[in-house]
Amino acid sequence: MSDRTGIFAGDDPFSIARLWLAEAEKSEINDPNAIALSTVDADGLPNARMVLLKDIEDDAFVFYTNYGSAKAQEVEQGGKAAFVMHWKSLRRQIRVRGTVAREEGPQADAYYASRSLKSRLGAWASDQSKPLSSRTALMAEVAKVTAQQGPSPKRPPFWGGYRIDPVEIEFWADGAFRLHDRFVWRRDSAETEWKINRLNP
Repeated sequence: MSDRTGIFAGDDPFSIARLWLAEAEKSEINDPNAIALSTVDADGLPNARMVLLKDIEDDAFVFYTNYGSAKAQEVEQGGKAAFVMHWKSLRRQIRVRGTVAREEGPQADAYYASRSLKSRLGAWASDQSKPLSSRTALMAEVAKVTAQQGPSPKRPPFWGGYRIDPVEIEFWADGAFRLHDRFVWRRDSAETEWKINRLNP
């Protein structure tokens, strides 16, 4: 018999993740949807950075970036990624590992269109992760693309989303005397059933 109750109740990890994020939105001061995204470069050296998670779908987690960025290049080369989402106010975290595929269709267009105009123009102007001579040079590029794109820029072909299809999702909640509660959902692929286990703290 499972002893999962309360914040761990239910068999759908995506529903639990959405619930936890909704609760965090009420208590975290800044960016409750921030995740520490981890990838590996061509030499096997790990890399990590903070990005914003933009959607928790029924079977995947979605974020957006420049396809020329370091993170995108590492994702494309390895096809896998991991992230941790931590909420200090709730004393909870979610860890995710899985395979990654591009999201560059209508969903990416819709998210891009929802951003502020300056952010949309910034996506055109920034050659993300590449060397930059100065802040002045960046602002000059912003002015240039503003003149070229006008008030309704379309999504750049080099900018879009990535969908992480997890094979492992772990939920962690702080416990007294460091006896934390940990439950992990694991599966061999997106087509197979989840296996759920409680872990030692």
